[in-house]
Amino acid sequence: MRTKREAHSASALAESFSRTRSLSMALAAPLSDADATIQSMDDASPAKWHLAHTSWFFETFILRDHVPGYALHDERFPFLFNSYYEAEGARHARPSRGMLSRPSLDEIRAYRHAVDAAVLGALPGLAPQVAELVTLGIHHEQQHQELLLTDILHHFSVNPLEPALWEGAPKVPVAMPGPIGWIEGQAGVVEIGHAGPSSGIAFAFDCEGPRHPVLLTPHAIADRTVTNGEWAAFIADGGYADPRHWLSDGWSWVQANAIEAPLYWKRERGAWTRFGLDGRRGVDPAAPVTHISFYEADAYASWAGARLPTEFEWEAAAAAHDSDGGNQLDAAGAVEPRPAAEGPAFFGDVWEWTGSAYRPYPGFRAAEGAVGEYNGKFMSGQSILRGGSCATPRGHCRASYRNFFYPHQRWQFTGVRLARDL
Repeated sequence: MRTKREAHSASALAESFSRTRSLSMALAAPLSDADATIQSMDDASPAKWHLAHTSWFFETFILRDHVPGYALHDERFPFLFNSYYEAEGARHARPSRGMLSRPSLDEIRAYRHAVDAAVLGALPGLAPQVAELVTLGIHHEQQHQELLLTDILHHFSVNPLEPALWEGAPKVPVAMPGPIGWIEGQAGVVEIGHAGPSSGIAFAFDCEGPRHPVLLTPHAIADRTVTNGEWAAFIADGGYADPRHWLSDGWSWVQANAIEAPLYWKRERGAWTRFGLDGRRGVDPAAPVTHISFYEADAYASWAGARLPTEFEWEAAAAAHDSDGGNQLDAAGAVEPRPAAEGPAFFGDVWEWTGSAYRPYPGFRAAEGAVGEYNGKFMSGQSILRGGSCATPRGHCRASYRNFFYPHQRWQFTGVRLARDL
């Protein structure tokens, strides 16, 4: 017999599951079938695929594996919507996801509805370890909600019409922020990483632990991220044309791709504009710069006489701040970085590049089975970002959260916070 506490937990999990699944559908609601099918580059996936893949995750790891008698909604779907799980067998090639004109968006909606009903029906009888997989699936879907938005943004950016997903919020003039302030960071041995249940944080991805000591040397970290106005000064000073500021790989990338500004920026009539989910608008000089690569972030830091913080410096500084605060995703609607409020802020607006490589912490062990492929196998050649963005669902992030992308990638809401040695 299930206890009252277990029943309450199942009820809370059902509410979290339903809320997350509903938000995905709300984000995709303005899309036509054609909008939801296109794929503008290999790194991005069609909106339709995101909606189906997150359903496949629940169907595979919850319903198929733990609900006796469950029959797959469509036996063709595992091949179409498996992402990278080698243990789950063959799958459709990632660069060809945009060729999936069928199943239709309506068929994907029906698939989601069927999976939702089956998961909600099964939740009260699931063992605790299976309920933990449901929680993992919820956080997995929240990651795909952000990817859904950033991928739609890229898809729409290559359309000459530059369509808007939704109307933007009215622009309210704000004062330019003052000069960057510096927060003296902790020095000496500090504890880093998720501490497990004792931390009071109910969930973390496996790559966030184990918690372990690191040595921090004397340093300071900026009290805000770099703004568009500050970035425009970097451009005006020839920042993209001066190899002194660039890593060798970064300089090769700039030259090979003729990079002159952040992604989605365009110079029109002597002024910078940017393309966003609300269409093309003027660049707000007070807002955080975004859609920059690690290479660009590192070059700007060099130009500014600073450096990127390590992920450990960042986490030590951010631990005292509210991870649910700042400009994060709450509902479908305007999504863009906003001018910073008064006082230091470490969460929301833009993911912040750090100078740290994505590698395992001491004692890291991947989980058994297919879900063990979730993070560990990507710990090569990627750089860590921290802090969440305007497209990160509120409640998804925390100080120990480790996001990671390759150094050249910039279609996410990525920005930069500076650090310096003391």
